[in-house]
Amino acid sequence: MSRPQQITVLGATGSIGLSTLDVIARHPERYQVFALSGFTRLSELLALCVRHTPKFAVVPEAGAARTLQDDLRAAGLSTRVLAGEEGLCQVASDPEVDAVMAAIVGAAGLRPTLAAVDAGKKILLANKEALVMSGTLFMQAVRKSGSVLLPIDSEHNAIFQCMPQDFARGLGAVGVRRILLTASGGPFRQTPMAELAHVSPEQACAHPNWSMGRKISVDSASMMNKGLELIEACWLFDAKPSQVEVVIHPQSVIHSLVDYIDGSVLAQLGNPDMRTPIANALAWPERIDSGVAPLDLFAIARLDFQAPDEDRFPCLRLARQAAEAGNSAPAMLNAANEVAVAAFLDRRIRFPQIASIIEEVLSLEPVVAVDDLEAVFTADAKARVLAEQWLSRHGR
Repeated sequence: MSRPQQITVLGATGSIGLSTLDVIARHPERYQVFALSGFTRLSELLALCVRHTPKFAVVPEAGAARTLQDDLRAAGLSTRVLAGEEGLCQVASDPEVDAVMAAIVGAAGLRPTLAAVDAGKKILLANKEALVMSGTLFMQAVRKSGSVLLPIDSEHNAIFQCMPQDFARGLGAVGVRRILLTASGGPFRQTPMAELAHVSPEQACAHPNWSMGRKISVDSASMMNKGLELIEACWLFDAKPSQVEVVIHPQSVIHSLVDYIDGSVLAQLGNPDMRTPIANALAWPERIDSGVAPLDLFAIARLDFQAPDEDRFPCLRLARQAAEAGNSAPAMLNAANEVAVAAFLDRRIRFPQIASIIEEVLSLEPVVAVDDLEAVFTADAKARVLAEQWLSRHGR
């Protein structure tokens, strides 16, 4: 290797970003940080810049950029600070960049990720909302640019590892019958349903197996995260919603499975640590050390499975319906969910009302074709308005 690969990490202060930087730091001869972005935790971004000395850092707005630039100069660093979506797109598409970790949560990550795709970068996709919102357009852009798209979600990375290399020919052509998408069931898998109306944001964010940000933790508790992953799996692996089956697996040891027509079922196992899929994607098609401890099957002792209860987890049903409807439905689903989760975290609504908001938005706004990115953002904006209107009528 003539030089270390230059890596841009979008969403560096989140759990995925920090895990990515941990793996990169283990292999300084292979990887070098080109750019880091952060949203609100700017003191943490400063510390990461001091440690990893990127060429660029990106923050949301100009005032924060000036402050961070002054702090970096005081620390003796030459890192240049950019601001806003334009800055994110610049560091995602810079000619020097080899790979982009797309780990900005939510719709905000779509344009920068697409900028990296259009520039033909190797994309490490942790921002599932990018595919959920604009699946057709996103995959068309990947094919046009020749960008390499590698999934980071533990489930999609597991499926990727269990698929034959030529899976792009279609599931039927490569002998795949089903994709089995595993889910932990989150913290409320066994909570009496009558108690769900009284659970707190802190309880929803206390995931039993994974360390994640607050928004994705709530999505896991509602199983909307699994619904979004179902939609993402359809795009990544050219599958129909009927070919993707969700399986609750509380131990989070089997990260997903692929069922072949000859009766073989291939599974990828590992400790619940995001450094495994990150290392897999960073080094693909090679393998590198991730820092994750070996799996101790004797300590685990048992593996359990059950079907999800869509009465308990209505968000999973709504996501499957959006996947089947296609067009603007997934973008509206995602937007309504983002508004609802933010309201729950702010204690404006109760946990079951997350699904209520999403269901109403999907029932009020007709599904339309999305032929360009502006149509995606129009559907997103309309869904957010409807969700906010629900909150003005019913929120606490």
